[in-house]
Amino acid sequence: MELKKLDYDLTVCKIASTADIDLMADFFFVGKTDEEISLVCLTSDVPQHTTERDDGWKGFRIQGILDFSLIGILSKLSGILADNEIGIFAVSTYNTDYILVKSEDFYRAVDVLTEAGYVFV
Repeated sequence: MELKKLDYDLTVCKIASTADIDLMADFFFVGKTDEEISLVCLTSDVPQHTTERDDGWKGFRIQGILDFSLIGILSKLSGILADNEIGIFAVSTYNTDYILVKSEDFYRAVDVLTEAGYVFV
């Protein structure tokens, strides 16, 4: 399975309003529930008004479009990282999954996953 490194610094944050999101930004994820609005975006695109933020994330995505019938892909990746004491923040889209790790763990995560047979492109 191929994984693609994302070449940007990312931030995970909470915002009070979706109006604070730059919808023209190249990369962001937003999740809204009855309790919060979460935003993952480039660190350079973090809105001025956040209620909480956590900088220092890097990420990679599973290449290709994943069929919904595929089982255990994210579980296997997260298990390998957990076995090596690397925490994750996962985001799923219609097409694929993204895994974020803290910047200080990023290259170790790449090494561990490469040793497990994953290919980075």
